[in-house]
Amino acid sequence: MIPSFTRFRVPETVRWGVVLALGTALISGVSIYANAFAVKQLPDPAVYTTIKNGVAAILLLAVLGLTVRPSTIRAVPARSWAWLLAIGVIGGSLAFLLFFNGLAQASAPSAAFIHKTLFVWVAILAVPLLGERLGAVQLAALGVLVAGQVLILTPANITWGRGETMIAAATLLWALETIIARRVLRAVPAQVVGAARLGIGLVVLVGYLGVSGKLQAVAVLTPEQWRWAILTGLLLSGYVATWFGALKRAPASLVTAVIVLGAPVTAALQAVQAGSIAIGPVVLGQLLVLVAGGSLALGAVARRSTAVPARVVAPASAGTLG
Repeated sequence: MIPSFTRFRVPETVRWGVVLALGTALISGVSIYANAFAVKQLPDPAVYTTIKNGVAAILLLAVLGLTVRPSTIRAVPARSWAWLLAIGVIGGSLAFLLFFNGLAQASAPSAAFIHKTLFVWVAILAVPLLGERLGAVQLAALGVLVAGQVLILTPANITWGRGETMIAAATLLWALETIIARRVLRAVPAQVVGAARLGIGLVVLVGYLGVSGKLQAVAVLTPEQWRWAILTGLLLSGYVATWFGALKRAPASLVTAVIVLGAPVTAALQAVQAGSIAIGPVVLGQLLVLVAGGSLALGAVARRSTAVPARVVAPASAGTLG
């Protein structure tokens, strides 16, 4: 372990949680766009997911080794390991299989819109299970964010099929994982949770490939296919690292609301691909609605808990997942 890495610590405040969540939103916006293309370059979505997650898992395990002392890992409570196993199975494998199998059949706008409803399901679950409070301003912010999603990603033009159903199921699983992770992160470093999520998930994914007879497909991938898997794996490692870092420091409902701000990134990349980079008044208005919703969500929490250690935002006694 390199001492210079262990001396650096991001402050555990809600403000820094928001900063990390904004980083997650940016990575998410790029990832949704890149994954929609990359998943179709490989022979099977499950093969793609396994390789991509394997790349990210290796990177996060390396970060864990550089930043967390072995004694800290050994001190993780036994009950927390059971929840880490649940995170790995639910969020690190099953949800990914559903999402990328769905993404291979659905369009990028469909995937982006459905995935970005994550904040709605997390907000619904966070109140009874985490004891988070949603005041009038936060509820208004959620409403504005939904409106922004509708305006930017135009769900009226999205057809619903098997792919969209699978993406919706994956989104619900990730919402459940978020609730579990938020509680686990009170006692476990974010690096441990991130590495466990993808490390345990990778074991499940490799097992799935073996059982389904798809494992041999890995050996015949082309260099171009490996490049896409590695690129999206790098994006995934950044997403998971910033995601769990944010979730450790800020309420789950806030973090998932901030991630919605990644939608304009996806929309902008799609516009560039279509050959249009100009932002007209309609698109600008749509972006402003989404930004307004994010600002409302941030303002509601900032008035209550700016620069307060994240561990006191949601009482440890709340909910049933401890």
